[in-house]
Amino acid sequence: MGIQLVEGRDLVVEGGDVFMRTTKAMERVDVIYRRIDDDFLDPEAFRPDSLLGVPGLMSALPEWTRGAGQRPGNGVADDKVIYAYVPEMIRYYEGEEPILPNVPTYLCWRGDDRAYVLEHLAELVVKTANESGGYGMLVGPHSTRPSARKFAPRIEAQPRNYIAQPTLALSRVPTIVDDHFEGRHVDLRPYVLCGKDIYVVPGGLTRVAMKKGPLVVNSSQGGGSKDTWVLAYPSPREDSNSDQLLQRRPLLSRVAESVYWMGRYIERAENVARFIDVNQNLS
Repeated sequence: MGIQLVEGRDLVVEGGDVFMRTTKAMERVDVIYRRIDDDFLDPEAFRPDSLLGVPGLMSALPEWTRGAGQRPGNGVADDKVIYAYVPEMIRYYEGEEPILPNVPTYLCWRGDDRAYVLEHLAELVVKTANESGGYGMLVGPHSTRPSARKFAPRIEAQPRNYIAQPTLALSRVPTIVDDHFEGRHVDLRPYVLCGKDIYVVPGGLTRVAMKKGPLVVNSSQGGGSKDTWVLAYPSPREDSNSDQLLQRRPLLSRVAESVYWMGRYIERAENVARFIDVNQNLS
């Protein structure tokens, strides 16, 4: 894609704009897609002990019209309670009925929903609202009675922190295990770009459970990934500038400095090796 993978120390804020340090010059940044938590983004606005972020980044965002993927505060969408409100959001903002049906979601902070969930723990998947990676889950059909009994008090103590959904039948694919094939559950995560037009990126992430039986395919729970086969996809858009991006990839100053010092250390190691070799031959 021609996109630079940068660290916070590769960026600097000047005059309300964000720049990237390269060996050629300070290059203005068009879009930032962040992969660190809000608290670490800007030591001047959040945690002063953060060495991961960019000082002054938050002050630049309001005037920064080029854009920022994963803007600060969008983590509210990670709260799984939002699942239950997606159909209402579509009706409110779009004024139409959802095309794809939503997975029924029970909110445990509602009395009726909580009573239903507690009575049907063996049939439902219960999830912690603010956790990810497959943690804080109870997969009812695959759980034991002791584990289900432990979950019930947690729901009653913190009902806002739990949701429940019916257990869905995930697809399975043949997977090579040692010298034979076995079925493993998989799911597909497609990537959709939304702007003036909505564009589905060819391909996606196919996640696979590495153990037989489990429905959890998260990598943090021992899951892996498999090849995603794309049988057909639309031709690239005329306004695509991917070729230009691939041709224009300046070297980050940090990378250039690391390469320089790596060369110096290799040179020193070579000199030490020569001295050792000479001394061994003399003895």
